[in-house]
Amino acid sequence: MVEGTALTATNIFAKEGELIKKSKTIRESPLMATSKSQGASVPSSEKMSPRVWLYSILLTLQYGAQPLISKRVIRREVIVTSSVLTCELVKVLSALILMAKDGSLKKLFSEWTLVGSLTASGLPAAIYALQNSLLQISYKNLDSLTFSMLNQTKIIFTALFTYIILRRRQSIQQIGALFLLIMAAVLLSIGEGSTKGSSSGNADRILFYGIIPVLVASVLSGLASALCQWASQVKKHSSYLMTVEMSIVGSLCLLASTSKSPDGEAIRQHGFFYGWTPLTLIPVVSNALGGILVGLVTSHAGGVRKGFIIVSALLVTALLQFVFEGKPPSVYCLLALPLVISSTSIYQTYPYQVKKKEA
Repeated sequence: MVEGTALTATNIFAKEGELIKKSKTIRESPLMATSKSQGASVPSSEKMSPRVWLYSILLTLQYGAQPLISKRVIRREVIVTSSVLTCELVKVLSALILMAKDGSLKKLFSEWTLVGSLTASGLPAAIYALQNSLLQISYKNLDSLTFSMLNQTKIIFTALFTYIILRRRQSIQQIGALFLLIMAAVLLSIGEGSTKGSSSGNADRILFYGIIPVLVASVLSGLASALCQWASQVKKHSSYLMTVEMSIVGSLCLLASTSKSPDGEAIRQHGFFYGWTPLTLIPVVSNALGGILVGLVTSHAGGVRKGFIIVSALLVTALLQFVFEGKPPSVYCLLALPLVISSTSIYQTYPYQVKKKEA
């Protein structure tokens, strides 16, 4: 889900110094069910209740603060896979505790089915795992600026697949707000990449191993996000349950990869918790809670608004860097701020109005 299990792992533990590479997871036909539910009333994803606002604010703060927290307390020696697997374990335990608290855990044993689980969570988890692999390939063959800019196209694909799968249309104003958000993301990417050197390489290699993989990953990200929203809003699949299921699927995929991966060799040679300190648990737990918040936001507000939160979180990161590290925001960040505020306000103020014929 946080973008899902695999995506959350990539966003947080991919590198040191730049430790955070992307500061980075069905009874009636879904189309029929959604079109019926969209009658004269406003879709549930258009209603931002105080609780949803709280989830969104907490996720923005968590996503924005995660890079600084991880950079400060995770040592270079820590094996990425061990951090990711521990994070998924914490995520599962936290989700189960919350399910027990709201009483849904009792229903789990009587209503849960393997087919339903694989349909709702297995497919998005597998898509996120593939997306994560493509991002890893692309990042090694593109400079940071190009990678970040192309990676922002996932916002458009999320809106596209939300329409295809859920028939959730966007108004003209909302479409304009999406483009404003992408402009802000591009400015933030330029600001991030302005102090970094560009990688060089063969043109064909950059195209086939850099540009194409990140664009395919963006398409997959939009598809997986829309599928998660479909499972939670149409099939009424609990966001906590989806967190548990996707974490388990993602962890199994990651464990399978350790048989031949460098991380797997490092774990066998040095041990699972090599390089860990008590402080290492702080970003791990924070990231796990962020994964749960992603599920809640996607379930109640939709995948498109999650894109707004991710871009807004980049501004939070810039602010925290200024407060704690004395690094002032770049000109690009200052230019992106009004774009993010304007796009968020427009998207919320002008939802798509269902016409009488459509209703």
